[in-house]
Amino acid sequence: QVQLVESGGGLVQPGGSLRLSCAASGSIFSIYAMDWYRQAPGKERESVATMTSGGSTNYADSVKGRFTISRDDARNMVYLQMNSLKPQDTAVYYCHAVGSANVGYWGQGTQVTVSS
Repeated sequence: QVQLVESGGGLVQPGGSLRLSCAASGSIFSIYAMDWYRQAPGKERESVATMTSGGSTNYADSVKGRFTISRDDARNMVYLQMNSLKPQDTAVYYCHAVGSANVGYWGQGTQVTVSS
């Protein structure tokens, strides 16, 4: 089992920045990929950024050049740095981990609201 806890969400003005954090605990040795997803009201959950255990990253087209996923292995943390935020980035952001046998784990989510 893997437990994930997100933090760092909040209200920010358009053009502003936020950094989301995800603390992982439990059977973290089994994790081979970490993702950030988001879900806006009335929309499906979508992948925003992915990082594999080897450090490869992938981003949704809508956030390329603005968001950066990173990790701190010593602290079992994954981050999502979000810059140049837009109102359409408003959503609940979820941390997700993929473990052995492709078992997925989710955090509880953190709300990000971009509004003036």
